[in-house]
Amino acid sequence: MQASSNSEPSLEEQAYRRLRQALVEGVFTPGQKLSIRRVAAALGTSPMPARTALRRLSAEQAVDVLPSGTAVVPRLTRAAFAELGAIRAELEPLAVRLATPAIDRATQAALTKVVRAGRSAREANDAVEVLRADRQFLFTLYQAAAAPMLLGIIETLWLRRGPHFWDARWLILGRVPAASRHVEILEALHRKDGDRASAELKAEIESTTAYLLERMRFVDDPGADGDLKGLEPLEGASRKRIAPPDTSPSQAPVEAPRPLRRSR
Repeated sequence: MQASSNSEPSLEEQAYRRLRQALVEGVFTPGQKLSIRRVAAALGTSPMPARTALRRLSAEQAVDVLPSGTAVVPRLTRAAFAELGAIRAELEPLAVRLATPAIDRATQAALTKVVRAGRSAREANDAVEVLRADRQFLFTLYQAAAAPMLLGIIETLWLRRGPHFWDARWLILGRVPAASRHVEILEALHRKDGDRASAELKAEIESTTAYLLERMRFVDDPGADGDLKGLEPLEGASRKRIAPPDTSPSQAPVEAPRPLRRSR
C-alpha cells in the first residue's frame, strides 16, 4: 500500500533534512568528522538513514565521505571561499530583486522584528543569535522570491558557507556595516526598489567576504597545520549535546536533534 500524501517523510528523508539544516546553520565545524554511528545515535535511528543522508549530502558536495563511510565537513581553500562569496554575490541579490514585489506589510513587519532581534543580539555579544537573525532575514527574502530552483542553489551554497561562518562568528560579530545594510535593504523594500535592495545585499556579501579573507586562516595558507577544533559548548536549552566536549578531532560531538519519527 502506498503512503498517503499526508504521511510523514521517511526516516532517510528526515535524516537528510536535519543534517542539511545543521550544515546551513553552522552546527558542524570545517574538518569535523561525522561517523555514521554517531550521527545515527544523535538522530535516534539506525545507521541506514544516517548513511543514506550522508551519501546524499556528499553528492551535493556538502560533505566528503571517506571509504569507511565517515563524512568530513569540507575545509575550503582561500580560493574556494572567495569563489563561494563571488557566486553568492550574484545569485542572492537576484533572489531579493525577484522577491521585492511580493514583500507586503506583514513580511516587512516580520523582517523588521528580525532586524531588531539581530541588533539586540549584537549588543549582547551573542554571536549565535546574530548569525541566526542574519539567516532568518535573508531566507525570508529568498523564499518570498517564489523561485524554487534559485532557492535550491542558494541553499546548496549555504551548505558550504555555514560551517565557515560559524567558525568565524566572533569576527562576524564585529561587522557593524553588515547589520546596518539590513536596515538599508528594508527601506529599499518599503519603496519597492528591488535594484537598491539587491545592490545593498551584493555590497554586504562582497564586503563580508573580503573582511573574512583578510582575517581567517584557510587550509592552504602557509603554516596551516590542519588541526581541527571541536564544537564549543553552547549555552541554552535549544542546543544540547549528546556527549561532553572531546578534544579529539575525530570524536567531535554531533549535536542531538530530536529523534526521527517513522513514516506511516
